[in-house]
Amino acid sequence: MSTIRNRSAYYEYHIDDKYVAGLVLTGTEVKSLREGRASFNDSYCFFHSGELWIKSLHIAEYSHGTYHNHEPLRERKLLLHKKELKKLETKLKEKGYTIVPLSIFFNEKGLVKIEIGLGKGKKLHDKRESIKARDSEREIKRKYGV
Repeated sequence: MSTIRNRSAYYEYHIDDKYVAGLVLTGTEVKSLREGRASFNDSYCFFHSGELWIKSLHIAEYSHGTYHNHEPLRERKLLLHKKELKKLETKLKEKGYTIVPLSIFFNEKGLVKIEIGLGKGKKLHDKRESIKARDSEREIKRKYGV
């Protein structure tokens, strides 16, 4: 079982806090995730009546599904403790903060979990610094074989 990562999240945002949340899914969504068929393009989390939801998380339709197959881009509810939800909601009201999905994985019990991060958007010069750091890291690995 593999982890599906949102590679662009660390490039686009400074991640301050990380949380692991449960996802409310249907059976065909879980089967599709086991095949590693999910995409984080422009996905984000938002609050609606005190509950945390994720929008634009694309989970491809299950290949062997019938007419009971799920809708790929539907909004899905995230499961967190009340204390964590209150903390996130107060932070989200501050200017510039957003909740971004970082990865989807299966825990030791076989349940689907999503790691979300509270992040602030990076400016263009911050992104350039990220690229420089990544390139220098790659060069060091290549030169010294670490």
